[in-house]
Amino acid sequence: MKLVIATSNKGKFKEFKKMLSDLPLQLLSLMDFPGIIIDERGSSFEENAMLKALETARKTGLPSLGDDSGLEVEALNGRPGIFTARYAGENATSEENIKKLLFELEGIPFEKRMAQFVCCLCFALPDGRCFTEKGILKGYITLTPCGSKGFGYDPVFYVPELGKTLAELDEEEKNKISHRGNALEKLRGHILCELGY
Repeated sequence: MKLVIATSNKGKFKEFKKMLSDLPLQLLSLMDFPGIIIDERGSSFEENAMLKALETARKTGLPSLGDDSGLEVEALNGRPGIFTARYAGENATSEENIKKLLFELEGIPFEKRMAQFVCCLCFALPDGRCFTEKGILKGYITLTPCGSKGFGYDPVFYVPELGKTLAELDEEEKNKISHRGNALEKLRGHILCELGY
């Protein structure tokens, strides 16, 4: 059975492949469908996840999993939020986004740098039915980047329970606690049921 992960982000796709490796699925991504471009015009993580999943399912004729996730920083009134991937500009690199975030948090002590990663997942079928779930991971933004694993904001997201940033965790450790892993665990039953497992 084929399932399209509605993303062109190699880091996200790699995480999904690992988290779904125990299921008998052939995973594809939008990189396998270069003609499909999804315009993220929603005003929330949930709207964007649904938009990605439903449009991908409709355009490919295959079940699809849409993800919209991002970072919400308390001291920045929830920013970067839905603009997490393009915080420093439309085609910003992870390094540029991190640099902007740390600049905006300059002078704010570590204990006041509370943040959370939010993930909304939507599993959609070509007939228009869809199921959504949300996952959250709470932590703090560090003063400087630490670690070289993961992607995006992982080097500056500190998880107090583990005493490490996400970029210091190996893939398996991260997937167990991540916002994405959390949301996927909740959605797994729907995926299995709808795909006939």
